Amino acid sequence: MKDYYEILGVTREATPEEIKKAYRKKARQLHPDYAGPESEEAFKDLSLAYETLSDPEKRQLYDIGGPEAARNGGMGGGDPFGAFGDIFSMFTGGFGASGPTPRARRGQDQLLGVDITLEEATFGIHKDVNVNTWVRCEVCDGSATQPGTHPVTCSTCGGKGSVSRIQRSILGDIRTQMPCATCEGHGTTIPNPCQECSGQGRVRSRRSVTVNIPAGVEHGTRIRLSGQGEVGPSGGPAGDLYLEVREKKHATFTRRGDDLHTWITIPMTTAALGTDFDLQTFDGSERVTLKPGTQPNDQVSLKGLGVGHLNRAGRGDLYVHINVEIPTKLDARSVELLTELADIRGDVRIEPTRNEQSMFERLRDKLTGQ
Repeated sequence: MKDYYEILGVTREATPEEIKKAYRKKARQLHPDYAGPESEEAFKDLSLAYETLSDPEKRQLYDIGGPEAARNGGMGGGDPFGAFGDIFSMFTGGFGASGPTPRARRGQDQLLGVDITLEEATFGIHKDVNVNTWVRCEVCDGSATQPGTHPVTCSTCGGKGSVSRIQRSILGDIRTQMPCATCEGHGTTIPNPCQECSGQGRVRSRRSVTVNIPAGVEHGTRIRLSGQGEVGPSGGPAGDLYLEVREKKHATFTRRGDDLHTWITIPMTTAALGTDFDLQTFDGSERVTLKPGTQPNDQVSLKGLGVGHLNRAGRGDLYVHINVEIPTKLDARSVELLTELADIRGDVRIEPTRNEQSMFERLRDKLTGQ
């Protein structure tokens, strides 16, 4: 004797919803129209098992006395045909329920790289970008038909975009909706397609787009231009255009966030005496003052001369980093002058630098008598 629970693949404690779900899954696999004639017997067993176990009264009789008891307990109960109707809707996808498929479709988005300099990222710029894309056909204005002609209603489906097909099975006649092969589901045909675009309603072309690149954009930033991507088929709306910013490296300045950094090298004498010099920035020539006694790795900040902030007012700063050059080769006169300077400063003797103790170390030494 075949076990109905085993046929459905559920336990004896399965809920009605679990039984229905199991039936739908297996019916989709075993239906003869899809699995072939050899599955007909298995599908009949599956349907009988579902009909029995989906009805509470029949299920109770089956649990007590088996299939014979369930069969003799009366008619009615579950509706395997209704359940299979749900399954079949999954196969067809409900095609035709909402009418024919429009020819016009949204175009695809596009992604392009755009190169900018560090100076352009600092202040922002309006830039013209050339895009190779699909554009609306000017001859047919996107209609895909030769001027003066129009699409006509499909004679096969009568404009519905779908046709009915009847299949006979053990469950009776099953009516399905299939896309119309003549009009490809659109409900209309185009007897005279536009010769310029070959009936697509769009052609490939190169066009220029002006984009506003704001100050503060960084390498990798993407700017979206809505509706500037590819035009869709048959006059469909255009997708979006995304521009990915690629910032070129600068010969003098390095960017860190919205701040700019540059490095200069000065002689040790200049570091000791101090000096003023002109630095070329993106804002023109700026006077930089180095105080006497400037040390290696010191820096001077020029406020507001960095990169503009994105989406807010103001700019970052420009930092000038100082590298002090110590000469490695000296002529006799230079040695004489440096020696004289060392004598004047008393720099000849080299002594260890006094180790400054912390407050806690001084307290410790005092308590221990050191």
